[in-house]
Amino acid sequence: MNKARMALLTACCLVGILLAGCSDSASGKQAGEADQAAMTFTQGKALSASFTDPLFTDMKGVAENDQLRLFADDQTGAIAILNKQSGEVWRSNPPGSSEDAIAAGVNKDLLSSQIKLDFYNDFGQLNSINSYTDSVVNKQISMEKLPNGLSVTYQFGKVEKTLEDMPKMMSKERFDAANKKLDKTGQRALKIAYKENKEQTAYERNDSALNGLQLDRALKALEAAGYTEEDLKKDMEELHFTQVKTAPRIFEATIKYTLDGNSLVAAVPVADIHYPEEYPVNSVSFLNFFGAGGTGDKGTMLVPDGSGALIRFNSGKTRYPSYQQLVYGQDNTMARTEDTSREEAVRLPVFGIIRENGAFLGIIEQGESVATINADISGRLNSYNYVYPSFNVINKGQVTLDANGQQRSLPKFQENPMKSDFVVRYAFLSGEDASYQGMASYYKEYLVNNKALPVQEKAADEENIPFYLQLDGSISDKKHFMGIPYRALETLTTFKEAKSIINQMKQLDIHNIKLKYAGWFNGGLDHKVPKSISVDGEIGGSQGLKDLASFASGNGVTLYPDVAFLTANTGNDFNESKSASRTLRGDPAALYPADLALNRRDISKSPSYIVSPRLVDSFVDSTLKGMNKFNANGISVRDLADQLNSDYRKHNQIDRTESEEISRAAMAKLKDQKLQVMGNGGNAYALPYLSDLTNAPMGNSGFKLEDEQIPFYQMVIRGSVEYTGAPYNLSNYTNDKQYILKCLEFGSNVYFEWIYEPNYSVKDTDHNELYAVNYKLWMDKAAGMYQEVNKVLKNVRNEPITGHEKLQQGVYKTVYGNGLYVIVNYNRSQVTVEGKSIEAESYLTGGDQS
Repeated sequence: MNKARMALLTACCLVGILLAGCSDSASGKQAGEADQAAMTFTQGKALSASFTDPLFTDMKGVAENDQLRLFADDQTGAIAILNKQSGEVWRSNPPGSSEDAIAAGVNKDLLSSQIKLDFYNDFGQLNSINSYTDSVVNKQISMEKLPNGLSVTYQFGKVEKTLEDMPKMMSKERFDAANKKLDKTGQRALKIAYKENKEQTAYERNDSALNGLQLDRALKALEAAGYTEEDLKKDMEELHFTQVKTAPRIFEATIKYTLDGNSLVAAVPVADIHYPEEYPVNSVSFLNFFGAGGTGDKGTMLVPDGSGALIRFNSGKTRYPSYQQLVYGQDNTMARTEDTSREEAVRLPVFGIIRENGAFLGIIEQGESVATINADISGRLNSYNYVYPSFNVINKGQVTLDANGQQRSLPKFQENPMKSDFVVRYAFLSGEDASYQGMASYYKEYLVNNKALPVQEKAADEENIPFYLQLDGSISDKKHFMGIPYRALETLTTFKEAKSIINQMKQLDIHNIKLKYAGWFNGGLDHKVPKSISVDGEIGGSQGLKDLASFASGNGVTLYPDVAFLTANTGNDFNESKSASRTLRGDPAALYPADLALNRRDISKSPSYIVSPRLVDSFVDSTLKGMNKFNANGISVRDLADQLNSDYRKHNQIDRTESEEISRAAMAKLKDQKLQVMGNGGNAYALPYLSDLTNAPMGNSGFKLEDEQIPFYQMVIRGSVEYTGAPYNLSNYTNDKQYILKCLEFGSNVYFEWIYEPNYSVKDTDHNELYAVNYKLWMDKAAGMYQEVNKVLKNVRNEPITGHEKLQQGVYKTVYGNGLYVIVNYNRSQVTVEGKSIEAESYLTGGDQS
């Protein structure tokens, strides 16, 4: 056997080993249950109607409450909701979709489907099945009433006998016995199916002749002859052959619908998703076309891109990609090494549709950390405008093998399915509430009622808005001594210099300073993991931090020492092989610095590593212990509110849903210590624990399919969490007027990031992103910007945003909870709105503030 053939054989064997191992781990109990379900599934009893309605002659009324009625079709699985107050009807599938002139093939079938599964085959390739093509057509759907709703179970695929159900060989004795029991048609079918092997005194299966109708006839002949599993065992023993049947490609899933007040709650329990071990399910999506609008409908879709965005029905933008974004951004253990992204992250797990007479807001209640929001307009795949979530069940990675120079990529699957059900609440809104403003108000109230958003008390002791300031203490830089490279701290801002900066700010009437101090311990900005806390001596040491905390407390400044819990830099205190999260390839998850010029990660530089979530709790404990003596009244968590990562360590997996719970518990522990917690980014699960938020989304990603950015995020959190966007001096703004207008429209505070040393101190370091941070260059401008924003927003301190609308191109009106409104004009020319003139790049205020 030559080397190339041996290498290929070795690779193929490894493929089988890897696939077998991954499938066993990924499926486990689900696979066995799927096979059993395939044999015992029955359509179930016909669904009885609890009530009827002339609007739904093709459906049966199954549940109702004071506000809603739920109808279902037990033949197709379709459901519909009637809003009893408004009369608005919401259907799971568009009526008349079978006549859609654009959709064809599977895209037409999907319009009649309620649930879709994407699964992997043996080669790691994705395939899809849906409830219409693979369940309803085969009459494999069962409905059962729940106390206030309905459970619908689907079996995907049919249990059909195949060539593998026929024995490879039969002894002459058993062949003759079977032949005698058949009529002439059966005898002919059996004679075609098997060829005599006189040397072995047996008959061999004639595979080349067994296709289509001939295979059906042969299978029927064997059944009629009474050939049994016991006969097969005898033939295998006597004729020395083996025959293994592959599991049928049968899947099963259940959707449970429940009415709850003004909402429909749809749930897919992960334990009810069954699949063969050879075909792990990658993702599930359901109610993909719920409330979809057709080409004759007027409406808008809400997507949670950044601060929020609207996609108008029938916009004709089919040349642009459809919308698709992961909730809470990329999992860094799944990202490709070289990938970097500048798009805004999804911070809130919501979506919705606004129609002329009503709206629904979709809230993902469980499984949001593994969800993706999808949306598209009519004209691409079908004639409908729709938005829906999908959920990851099993992720896949790639393992590359090298056998004598021949490389082969093999699929490697996540060991266990996600440890979360997938639950979506569809809240129905009507009248004035059927708008993105109404959706934001509803979601805010929903979060407060579920203790997922703090109720902030009015600040009686401070009438001015916050000024957010990040000071960077030091960074690690590469230096040389006699030609020998080493790393040492480059001092950027000492604690003493920080006090000087604050004193200068106060002299310029900058009030209510909230100071995030980064790069203060364990080796600067890219500090070592906080197993213990050692304040960097180069910037003043422990005594310097104590003095700064005391100074801050006496001058009305809130101090937030900044700590990263989820990212580790190389160092003696961190063993990446033991403590870093693992990718599906089995490697420690590395994160390389971003090259902003090339928009990709620079793999020539040293990486940082993703800390395994299992270590976060101990790091929080050690941080609290180490900070206790400094009497700081706050803490900044650099990444707990911003990143969400898995750990695919073999036999010790932590998926993203578990990682979310770990981050929640960590922030709850910090808050329980009476610390004010400042977060970064602001994912929804972090909001209950935050007092302040930096780098909140202040716009959308600008995807071509989107038509308008809106401050949906701000409308939800304002009045509960203080927030600001990116630091002005490191943002994309080149015009301070535009930044001020954005602050006024979005209700945001002013934010800068500074150092005491000149800008050249960070040149040619690993922190080239700090290109314009010397405080002296910005102090006067910052004071002027703060005073301009403060003049308006101090009148709405802690007030929510209750209204927002676009008046004309580049002109927006924001209304706050006490009645004050601001109209901003981003245009470079004067405009007239509501009978008033607004100068270029300016604003006006008004409203009753009583």
